[in-house]
Amino acid sequence: MSERNAIIVLTGIQGAGKSTIGPLLAARFERSAFVDADDLHWMIVSGQAWVTGPGEPISPEVAEQLRLRLHNGCLLAKSFREAGFVAVFCDIIMGDRYDQLCEELRGVPFHLVVLAPDAETVILREAARGKKTILGPEWAYYLDGELQKTMVGAGLWIDNTEQTAEETVDEVLRRLDEGLVES
Repeated sequence: MSERNAIIVLTGIQGAGKSTIGPLLAARFERSAFVDADDLHWMIVSGQAWVTGPGEPISPEVAEQLRLRLHNGCLLAKSFREAGFVAVFCDIIMGDRYDQLCEELRGVPFHLVVLAPDAETVILREAARGKKTILGPEWAYYLDGELQKTMVGAGLWIDNTEQTAEETVDEVLRRLDEGLVES
């Protein structure tokens, strides 16, 4: 991978380490930017909509806001890439969202990295941090199942259950080409 003009997409379930590893990964490049989809979602000041429970249907408004945040995240990542930066973009991407990601980045090669710690570890990490999550611990199992079902074979999978954030970044950099997607 070139030190410039690249997009790295980090995905995984809530609490997999995307928001921790993303900035650390970006910092390893001379020119880089970190784009966090959660930050984009929080830009909605009024009318913000979130999913309500595991396995429950997603409302049209939630679906539209999730499409919007992925669209805007890809626009930012492409803009940074075009300006000569490595853009590291993180979001929960699985199922139809992967199809949208590929469509949004059509014609732009990108590296997909799936952070895949086990769900129990994610729950323990979140509890240790004292972090109140929007989705709650039951979501870890649900999202992990959906990730395993809908993303098998896509990108570079890293089980970061037993790794520090720095060890995960080191592994991502060593194996990054395994996650190349030519959309």
